[in-house]
Amino acid sequence: MRDDRFCSSNCPFTRAIGTIGNKWKPIIINVIGTRTIRFGQLDSIIPLISRKVLTEQLKELEEDGLLERLAYKELPPRVEYKLSEKGLAFLPILEHIKEWNLKYEIALIPKETDRITYAR
Repeated sequence: MRDDRFCSSNCPFTRAIGTIGNKWKPIIINVIGTRTIRFGQLDSIIPLISRKVLTEQLKELEEDGLLERLAYKELPPRVEYKLSEKGLAFLPILEHIKEWNLKYEIALIPKETDRITYAR
């Protein structure tokens, strides 16, 4: 859920955190990456998110201009999502965050079979 106090702040960093600052949005952006993807695919790749929350997050990402929703007028209806130019510009920032975490994480990394990964 978006916090409008953050989004309307005078501070550019606070506004940025208001746009992408919850646990699911960066994961969704990372999973989509440079491809076009359907809702069901996202739902299966990110199993810990509820369909309701995924729908809300996708809508907010679209409203904030990070995501494009492509609806096709066919039967059955088909909807796909892809990152906008603004969303694609965020991918290198996510890569830096991943590199930072790999460099400084101190927690034990679980075995590959125990790990939940949202890599694209």
